[in-house]
Amino acid sequence: MSKVASPLEKEPLESVEDEEGSKYTTSRLELWSYYVYYIGNNGLSGFNFGPSQFQNLLYLAGYDPKDPPFVTPCDDACVLPYLGRVRDINSIVLLTNGISFALQAVLLLFIGAWADYGRWRPNITIVFTVLAVAVSFAWLGVDDPSQWRAGVALYILGLITYQGSLTFWTAAFPGLARDLPEVKESLEEVKDGRKTLLEHTTLTSLSRNRISNMSFTICSAGEIVILAIMVGILKGVKSDESTENNTKAFSVLIAFSGGVWLLCALPWFLFEKRRPGLSLPPGTSLLTVGFKQTYVAFCECMRLKQTFLYLIFYFLMGDVLNTTVTVIATLQNSVVAYSTLQLTLLLIVGIVTQGLGIYLFWLVQKRFKISTKAMLMFNVFWIIILTVWGLIGVHTDKFGFKHVWEIWLYQAFYGLLVCPWYAYSQTMISEVSPLPQMFLFFALFSVVGKTSAFIGPFVSSAIISAANDNDNMPFAFLFGLGVFSTIFLWMLDVDKSHVECEEFIRAEAERKAFEAHPHMKSAYTGDAETKLA
Repeated sequence: MSKVASPLEKEPLESVEDEEGSKYTTSRLELWSYYVYYIGNNGLSGFNFGPSQFQNLLYLAGYDPKDPPFVTPCDDACVLPYLGRVRDINSIVLLTNGISFALQAVLLLFIGAWADYGRWRPNITIVFTVLAVAVSFAWLGVDDPSQWRAGVALYILGLITYQGSLTFWTAAFPGLARDLPEVKESLEEVKDGRKTLLEHTTLTSLSRNRISNMSFTICSAGEIVILAIMVGILKGVKSDESTENNTKAFSVLIAFSGGVWLLCALPWFLFEKRRPGLSLPPGTSLLTVGFKQTYVAFCECMRLKQTFLYLIFYFLMGDVLNTTVTVIATLQNSVVAYSTLQLTLLLIVGIVTQGLGIYLFWLVQKRFKISTKAMLMFNVFWIIILTVWGLIGVHTDKFGFKHVWEIWLYQAFYGLLVCPWYAYSQTMISEVSPLPQMFLFFALFSVVGKTSAFIGPFVSSAIISAANDNDNMPFAFLFGLGVFSTIFLWMLDVDKSHVECEEFIRAEAERKAFEAHPHMKSAYTGDAETKLA
């Protein structure tokens, strides 16, 4: 039920809003600075080439366990001493991922809680970004197999700083949407009785989708340019002429990505408005509030039933998608070994189709005013089709990611129909999370997503072993899990979630867990006079 204050109740709040509201209006300059930041934070350094260089160094530094240590180079088997024992290099990668995930979970949850307080939240993105860029440049000094231990440290730091900067940059878009001129004008029309609250929430939801989808589309366009330049760099360093050149090329590409990231981040650092957050409750400080609010968020997720439903779906479908991509990558590597140049060309195909796919999804959504949930349901259908593709290969060698042409077709399919997941799943987080604590809930969902990414590969490995090394067998499990997870998305009621979040914010305010600024007084609109419950 909507709740709009009477004219007598409006005046004190209106004076505050009139005085400060215009200060936070999202300008085109701020919005485009947000978009451009993502061109830099595209994952090429910390998520693509960084992990590739790490695994490359492990393989070149490792030895065949059939012979004495460091006598025979790696072939089918490859091991190295790591954390007190000799381990397979794939095991080293998994363990290192586990260490990285544990550190990310702690940092994201507690910094996420802090980020909702005061006006200092932009500093979090700045610090994570600067550290990520520094890690990218540090790879220039790590381009020899003997330095693989340094590669472990840079790999961990690269993943943490990439995920940290991405999470807190992403969490800013609901605030940008709330302060768009057309959204603020719509809010005034609701107060004046010229528009219904339902019409306003529809506009707000579409505005959030617009920012999320356009940021991915613009990132894809910028990334194509970056990758085209990288092809030139690879030609210049003659990466295909020797293993040494190929290894050095990885480090050069990582550093170049870091430089582009810093350049693209500067406008966002300068033009992001420092919007007000929550005030600290009595008797707490920034040192303690993170622990308290993280505990509250976990407990309240059980009361926020719709948020909890989406949390379950996000975990399960995230596991399906992350593991599907991992299994396909394993099959891909058995089909053909890619050099840095071939990998870059393959990325270009994927990113061109990714930008096209996300933009086409957005055009259809905007034209027919389709809800975020409906778009996500359509997207999830194609993720499940991807698992069916792999499942066909269980009993045949003619199909199922077993040919080079399939790998190229997969890149196009993945970009056009699967990649919109990354935009719509993030927008849905904003639809089921309370606006005043958006940064904490985005951090919570980020940790849940990382947990699924960590668990899936272990399950797949066990399935492959039990199926006599049939690398396509995990798709049977992934198909079943994908279909099961859609039940939770189907059950999700977004309108009911808005009401639950409103009640949550009211309860938190009554127990003096925080004091919200007039700019952030309600769970969805941000306005004290136009609450959804």
